[in-house]
Amino acid sequence: MVDIRSDAPVLVIGLGRFGAATAGQLDRQDREVLVVDTDQGLVQKWADRVTHAVQADARSMDALRQIGASDFQIAVVATGASIEASVLIAANLVDLGIPQIWAKAISASHGKILERIGVNHVIYPEREAGERVAHLLSGSMLDFIQFDDNYVIAKMYPPRSIRGRSLADSGVRTRYRVTVVGVKTPGQPFTHATQETVVSPHDLIIVSGTAADVERFATIG
Repeated sequence: MVDIRSDAPVLVIGLGRFGAATAGQLDRQDREVLVVDTDQGLVQKWADRVTHAVQADARSMDALRQIGASDFQIAVVATGASIEASVLIAANLVDLGIPQIWAKAISASHGKILERIGVNHVIYPEREAGERVAHLLSGSMLDFIQFDDNYVIAKMYPPRSIRGRSLADSGVRTRYRVTVVGVKTPGQPFTHATQETVVSPHDLIIVSGTAADVERFATIG
């Protein structure tokens, strides 16, 4: 396995909403970024925002070689409108030997193809955003993150049954099968929760557990 530095430069191909958001966040983290798109207007728009911006067609192996793509250890394929283009670009990056490739997929079949040709990380931004919104629509949770193994982390106001009592006394773990990992008192930063932590009605809490257990906990009286 290739040892990749945590601050290694990143190649981002495609400057749609997903690619632009990725490149922008990397730039805010002071990461060196090379963005590539076929649209000269988008490239000019991003030229002053990231380290390098280049107009090129990443479907062409020659074009990728010319911009030095093989020098990167991390690449993001952010194109999604054309599955054919996405797969071709990803295959080129695999052939160039880039060790860590992330790619956006717009469907399960698209994702399966990307995985089979050697993409390390397949991302489903639309699906993940939709699932997150569905969980938040109940109004019981303020934020919700789900991982592949059905493990979730959620931010919420504490249910009435645990307010004014220590976490040990309210039996959160044994009664509800969830763990309160952090508590935020208004005006204060989040702090790590212990069994002695007393939750007040105005606190925010961070809870972890399975999706079903966390959703059930969020809706109790």
